[in-house]
Amino acid sequence: MHRERSSLSVASLLLVVWSCSVSVSSAPAPGALIVDADFPGGNIILERIEGDTVFLRPDQRDSSTWWFYWHLRVRGAAGRTLKFQFLGRNPIGTRGPALSADGEHTWSWLSPGTARDSSFTHTFEKQDREVRLCFSIPYLESNLRQFLQKNADNPHLASRELCRSRGGRSVERLHAGKIAGDPRHRVLLTARHHACESIASYSLEGLLEMVLSDTALGRWFCGNVEILAVPFMDKDGVEAGDQGKNRKPHDHNRDYAGDSIYPSVRTLRRFVPEWSGAKLKVVLDLHCPYISGEHNEVIYLVGSSNPAIWRQQKEFAAILESVRRGPLPYLAESSLPFGTAWNTAGNYGKQKSCSRWGSEQPSVSLASTIEIPYANVGAAMVTAQNARAFGRDLALALRRYLEDSESEHN
Repeated sequence: MHRERSSLSVASLLLVVWSCSVSVSSAPAPGALIVDADFPGGNIILERIEGDTVFLRPDQRDSSTWWFYWHLRVRGAAGRTLKFQFLGRNPIGTRGPALSADGEHTWSWLSPGTARDSSFTHTFEKQDREVRLCFSIPYLESNLRQFLQKNADNPHLASRELCRSRGGRSVERLHAGKIAGDPRHRVLLTARHHACESIASYSLEGLLEMVLSDTALGRWFCGNVEILAVPFMDKDGVEAGDQGKNRKPHDHNRDYAGDSIYPSVRTLRRFVPEWSGAKLKVVLDLHCPYISGEHNEVIYLVGSSNPAIWRQQKEFAAILESVRRGPLPYLAESSLPFGTAWNTAGNYGKQKSCSRWGSEQPSVSLASTIEIPYANVGAAMVTAQNARAFGRDLALALRRYLEDSESEHN
């Protein structure tokens, strides 16, 4: 089981009471500095506050290895300059933290210049009543609700329930494109097997926007392809602010062998073969990679151990490179072949990922994990808009791939 909220340690609570510098009250005393994570997607452990320095660290919860996600709220800091010092390993990304001063409606990067080693400094505006700071740009159920509301009258989109999570939350199952009648092709899209990997959600949203658009591409999808999308495979983790990666005893993306322990995976494995009707051609599982470094600041496909699937991945990668229009660069040569870096048999052991399970489904020709970085793609900055644009590029590539594969069989 995992906790629904980030919490302070007993020692920290005693410190809060003693110093009066931090409060967990929803109605703080005037002038009180409050740093907390008591909101959807929040994650932080506050160790102490000394003057203008806040000491803190990411809450690992039930992850078996260190991970870097954090998401905090600051109140009572208007006009002040604060230093946020992380204890232990450095969880600050390549562009520094992301910041929102308008209730998470918009986000911007503080820039790498604000960060040094395991800390960053920020001067709050005099009008800042509440500011959110996050490792990356978050995407929560509230964001999905906005997308669904925007498209509420579109007859080519249906939102249903896949299942209830362990925590009792509704796990959404979206159908988009040709949802009435018999499509020529079906495509499965998943995201957030690892709760913290939020940028992938913006790309999924961008892809769905293109499918639903009144454009030549959108009309083609709505006339030919039914897409099944599960935006939050780890719905509890997303809303609770969990890392989600390497969750004990295993995370959602290692739950596809034997008896699944997570309701979303168990239900998806049961639902998809029935829904497919031998028309499921493509399975794409969207992720974000590690915090930074080699292979982690480019968009890439994770190569399959199955030679036939690997050939299709290379074909799709070449198509994606050729049709890309958005600002995030993509090169087919960035794909990570099986047996390279972390993509080895030893990394998976006896467990199975979503993309491998997808590759085993009858009629599927292409199944792949796609890794979309948190902050940088090469020299390009990742934003919500740019990530959505990459999703639109994926839609272009999917059409070309499906049409090409169809012509090969005619």
